[in-house]
Amino acid sequence: MSCPWVVELHPYERLDDLQYRGRWLIQNTREFCFSLDAVLLARFAHLRPRDRLLELGTGTGVIPLLVADEVARVEAVELNPVTAALAARNAELNGLADKIKVRQCDYRELGQLCPPESYDIVLSNPPYRPIGQGEQNRLAGKARARHEVTATLADTCRAARHALRFGGRLAMVHLPERLGEIVIALHECQMEVKRLQFVQPRQGKAPNLLLLEAAVGAAPGIKVLPPLSVREEGGSYTEAIRKIYGLA
Repeated sequence: MSCPWVVELHPYERLDDLQYRGRWLIQNTREFCFSLDAVLLARFAHLRPRDRLLELGTGTGVIPLLVADEVARVEAVELNPVTAALAARNAELNGLADKIKVRQCDYRELGQLCPPESYDIVLSNPPYRPIGQGEQNRLAGKARARHEVTATLADTCRAARHALRFGGRLAMVHLPERLGEIVIALHECQMEVKRLQFVQPRQGKAPNLLLLEAAVGAAPGIKVLPPLSVREEGGSYTEAIRKIYGLA
């Protein structure tokens, strides 16, 4: 499907069809480009029409484009000035500039941006790996997106707690091997995991992602959902993933 608008692209930029309500996304190939985990997070979160939603580290703004119709308002923060500018352009490109507000800032300093407990739900696809684990990409923007160069797991939890009202929810995608750290970091910020789902490449394989929802002030007790398999043995997407993408 071709884009119905004339879009001016800058060097290293490309235009991708989100295959969702006719929306398109400009991405810079020298920066981190979104992947399946962002789509999974957008579909995992329980969203309500009156929700004031904040995304921590929006990248090029794909998640706001996927959730904007389901909530009252979306605000998104992004440290990288290149991708923050793209996120704002993407909201405007899709006619959502009045619904989605993007700010270029460091969410470790969220207290300077908004009063405490201003949001009902926070979404975050944070850097997955501590410094020293995994191979850091040579491009700085990609390294920041994958490794805790600027924001740690604890930083993300603290920012979410500042933003969320009592009873508010944090939905996050992360790595299964860090689940223990995640539970502790959330608990230290008055949040408890309430829903948890593991994502596996194929049925029978060890999970390589997890999706969780935590609530501020909630009692302990986790509902563990059935694992989500991404691909069939032949390599095609499973029916569950096709539904998430709107293909089934």
